[in-house]
Amino acid sequence: MNTVNRQVQLASRPKGEANAENFRLVETAMPTLADGQVRVQHHYLSLDPYMRGRMDESKSYAASQPLGEVMIGGTVGAVVESRHPGFNVGDKVVGMGGWQEYSVVDGNARGALRKVDTTHIPLSAYLGAVGMPGVTAWYGLMKICMPKAGETVVVSAASGAVGSVVGQLAEARGCRAVGIAGGPDKCRYVVEELGFDACVDYKAHADPKAFYLALKEATPDGIDGHFENVGGMILDAVLRRMNAFGRIALCGMISGYDGESIPLTHPQLILVSRLKLEGFIVSEHMEVWPEALKELGTLVALGKLKYRESVAQGIAAAPEAFLGLLKGRNFGKQLVKLV
Repeated sequence: MNTVNRQVQLASRPKGEANAENFRLVETAMPTLADGQVRVQHHYLSLDPYMRGRMDESKSYAASQPLGEVMIGGTVGAVVESRHPGFNVGDKVVGMGGWQEYSVVDGNARGALRKVDTTHIPLSAYLGAVGMPGVTAWYGLMKICMPKAGETVVVSAASGAVGSVVGQLAEARGCRAVGIAGGPDKCRYVVEELGFDACVDYKAHADPKAFYLALKEATPDGIDGHFENVGGMILDAVLRRMNAFGRIALCGMISGYDGESIPLTHPQLILVSRLKLEGFIVSEHMEVWPEALKELGTLVALGKLKYRESVAQGIAAAPEAFLGLLKGRNFGKQLVKLV
């Protein structure tokens, strides 16, 4: 077995836009396992927009990423050594192993490591459609947007790991699903492969007025539920299209992840249209995970829930792949393949 573990650590905090110099690739010696511990070799590392917020030292819903330590991140892999009776060598597992090739996990820590079945579901899907992004989509749609057949549901970043699931789940519940994505290829994928009813290309309609008119055309009956991942111009336009008593799940504000302020042009519409707008963090709702994962896993296994992955190769590629994710260069779920 390998005696060296390669890791990506946070070397410095970004001043505005994050860059490659904020990260550092290091090699560390493999520690000896203690009783109750499990060593996992990571096959895939998940890259997600929330990680950008953790890089800052500021008040947020979670602690900041410490400097000089392994970057936080979800991982899937296989047990390669175990001193815990509940885990055997070869078990496929999902956890929060971070940006590194191996991790040592306390097998007794509740929820730290979960065994998964790859008979009908690919291992990588447990970081996407059947993982945290999928449950995020499920919770925001089902518990906040509360879709009803015949309603219109809009989702920004529609071709991404979360947005793609939101639209497909809304379609399955009889809704008109409208995506917002950047570029003709992504919009074509959203409509032709994922089955959305329409998709608005925000890059082709970069002017706020033009974007609003394109969104209006795609939502002739207004918007009943909206799943927000971006903020800014997109949320401004959506608020103008929301029907009375509409529901908005506020999942992310990627347009402001580099420190820019995100003004709201017409906040009075929240009152005028009597809207429900709720921010949420999916890790605070663990009670729904079993129900959500059961539905998501079944749909993926049956081929009824489609997803796409962008895969970078090797731990050294993680920083650039992450920076590309923040710029929307990925297509679908962004992963790093380590094995």
